[in-house]
Amino acid sequence: MNQPANPGATVDVDRSDPGYRSWLKESVRRIRAEGGRSADTHLLRFPLPAEWDIDLYLKDESTHPTGSLKHRLARSLFLYGLCNGWIRPGVPVIEASSGSTAVSEAYFARLIGVPFIAVMPRSTSAEKSRLIQLQGGQCHFVDDPRGMYQEAAVLAERTGGHYLDQFTYAERATDWRGNNNIAESVFGQLSLERHPEPAWIVATAGTGGTSATIARYVRYMQYDTLLCVADPENSCFFDGWRNHDPAARCDHPSRIEGIGRPRMEPSFLPEVIDRMMKVPDAATVAAVRVLEQALGRKAGGSTGTGLWSALKITAELLQAGRTGSVVTLICDSGDRYLDRYYSDVWLAAQGLDIEPHTRTITEFLTTGRWTG
Repeated sequence: MNQPANPGATVDVDRSDPGYRSWLKESVRRIRAEGGRSADTHLLRFPLPAEWDIDLYLKDESTHPTGSLKHRLARSLFLYGLCNGWIRPGVPVIEASSGSTAVSEAYFARLIGVPFIAVMPRSTSAEKSRLIQLQGGQCHFVDDPRGMYQEAAVLAERTGGHYLDQFTYAERATDWRGNNNIAESVFGQLSLERHPEPAWIVATAGTGGTSATIARYVRYMQYDTLLCVADPENSCFFDGWRNHDPAARCDHPSRIEGIGRPRMEPSFLPEVIDRMMKVPDAATVAAVRVLEQALGRKAGGSTGTGLWSALKITAELLQAGRTGSVVTLICDSGDRYLDRYYSDVWLAAQGLDIEPHTRTITEFLTTGRWTG
């Protein structure tokens, strides 16, 4: 497990100093005030035939100020780091990230006036790199994504900064009992719907923090809702969960940015997950393109992975003669991936054929039969 770099390795601070305490209080105030200014995200209905008596919802996390689900995580990680005394004035905050988390963290770093450095795979989309820099952050690229963790830790040690380490701290930095976490928000928004307690919530996993928060909240509130985690190709999470193998590894990077990992991350908690699905990358792309046709919204690849699984679960409910609701997430906007998931040139270069999966979804929405 990665531990935070020693806060006193290069630059230390007297934590009883009135100047530091004043800076700390002001930093926490700014981040909490930002949360107070931020409205909740919308819960959108995906159109299904009325006679099915099944509702499919997408929690649109792309409407956060930094455009993704990771805005919630970044806020929690910064408050966690500040209140633990790890984030200090004048020294950098560092993260290993494939993009969206780093965009949100750069935003919060600028809010409290500390430098931010994102350690990222060189393959990260140019748009995400631009957004990090737009928020005042720096991009530090590595050729092998598996080396991000060590490089971030070394960089933190060298600069005396703090390595946020989302992959270790995501599940513990978020208050899963409530405090407007994503699970509490979903259930609150569903309270007046015809099926207020969803049969299933479908999440995708990068750190595992979101799935841990949802699963813990469901248990804490004594709901019967089940949690499914959808995993893309080139990710070890599914195999690690299925085989009860905490040492599971994958040698190839995920093509679906933001989710899928080469190792079982410390924040990924297999024990709280009721079901996992392995989703082909071509099915992921087919799903985000169908979503655009259905709702007029472009979404990132991780949304497609979750939507494919949510549609399949909806088909299973229909086949079993059950009614109810299913919830999944719009994790970020597709505008960040126009040269990937919305590019036929990119699909051809990757050898991905989305047509069979598009037919599966279209036939299901038309006939109620799932043939994929």
